[in-house]
Amino acid sequence: MAEAHGARRYDRVLLKISGEALMGDQGFGLNPPTVRRIAEEVKTVHDLGVEICMVIGGGNIFRGLQGSAQGMERTTGDYMGMLATVMNALAMQGALESLGIHTRVISAITMNEVAEPYIRRRAVRHLEKKRVCIFAAGTGNPYFTTDTAATLRANEMNCQAIFKGTKVDGVYDMDPTKHAGAKRYDRVSYDEVLQKHLNVMDASAIALARDNHLPIIVFSLDEPGGFRGILAGEGTFSVVAD
Repeated sequence: MAEAHGARRYDRVLLKISGEALMGDQGFGLNPPTVRRIAEEVKTVHDLGVEICMVIGGGNIFRGLQGSAQGMERTTGDYMGMLATVMNALAMQGALESLGIHTRVISAITMNEVAEPYIRRRAVRHLEKKRVCIFAAGTGNPYFTTDTAATLRANEMNCQAIFKGTKVDGVYDMDPTKHAGAKRYDRVSYDEVLQKHLNVMDASAIALARDNHLPIIVFSLDEPGGFRGILAGEGTFSVVAD
């Protein structure tokens, strides 16, 4: 694995973004210009010949944990959250295909009219044909987050890294939007992330990445050209790795 700021060739990656990233300046739902801007970022990397998977959260529409906190049964809330990720995946599919990129939405919950069921070998074949695969509905199981789903699918697809697009330009010891003295890590180990509760991804996702030596690259989705820049070894980002 290359050092944090050394350029390396990626042939297949998974981009994980939160549902909130699709809200733009709104407090809820989808903002079509924001969805298109992110799709354009994906296109710049796709144009390099990189095979791309995506997992998008559903927090802009519904969060199972929030529903649970308000008295809803956790399992029901989680299934509702999974359906929210399908809506986001369809929105991203529309934006990508308007840019001329062939895309498949692949759902862990069967809904044949709007998405393909998850069949690993078929998904791999889509990637080989340079189609962007958007994995929706998490793992299909309650109690698992879309972070865990992203790590699971990245391993199943033999991705070389997870690119986690966030609102900040890497991993910090504290929230840099609230603490001026927050320290940014260029490189941090999986165990440090877990021990220091650095909030990169939830613990099960980090453990799954660690056990399979899958690096996680954390960067700002708000920085134009940031996704493509990392593939050239440019820009500001953090690497979570061994």
